[in-house]
Amino acid sequence: MQDIQPHNIRKNRILVKFSGEALAGKNGFGIEIDILRYIAKEIKLLVDNDIEVCIVIGGGNIIRGVSASEGGIIRRTSGDYMGMLATVINAVAMQEALEHFGVDVRVQSAIEIQEICETYIYRRAIRHIQKGRVVIFAAGTGNPFFTTDTAATLRAIEIAADVIVKATKVDGVYDKDPNKFEDATRLDSLSYDQALKDNIKVMDDTAIALAKDNNLPIIVCNMFKPSNLLEIIKYQKGIYSIVNNQD
Repeated sequence: MQDIQPHNIRKNRILVKFSGEALAGKNGFGIEIDILRYIAKEIKLLVDNDIEVCIVIGGGNIIRGVSASEGGIIRRTSGDYMGMLATVINAVAMQEALEHFGVDVRVQSAIEIQEICETYIYRRAIRHIQKGRVVIFAAGTGNPFFTTDTAATLRAIEIAADVIVKATKVDGVYDKDPNKFEDATRLDSLSYDQALKDNIKVMDDTAIALAKDNNLPIIVCNMFKPSNLLEIIKYQKGIYSIVNNQD
């Protein structure tokens, strides 16, 4: 398959969003050290190439608020806060992995946990980025009923990121689940309106609408292809999909 280049996406400041499930590997739960090591090396490649990087990680490898509240015992609000705490665990793990490879990192949480990490402060986050540090935003938005997709989009807008990268296990956006449908078609590019209208789950609808309102491009790519993030961001090579304001 030929490399596609649907958009000029060479950027200097990005926010990478990936799911907590990605850290679990085949186990489906917890944190697999080999996966943690791999992702840390991929992020380090970006930093070594003078790209400013921020990260948001989901918490689904530990607990998901929606799932926790399904039995009727745990309220949805409490379940969501539990999910936020799970993202803090993942953020601290990623911080340790990146520091192991010599990357300067700060974790900022939307919920105050001062013994473990910093509380999110916009100006402090910007200062860390300017000093070349990777900033990991944890605990979502700090509010229940909002996903980490929405949190990632919000933080990307706040820090004036050039693009948000939704790093997944597939090589872009498909019109339907490629794991279930053999005739699924990959979309090289699509508009925010198309993603919302056709219910294409690039990110949740709130995140897409927020990105649309702020003209924030969304790149969807396979994070498990070595050097793929760097190839896409710096050299505009690789296979990916992009969501933006194009007609």
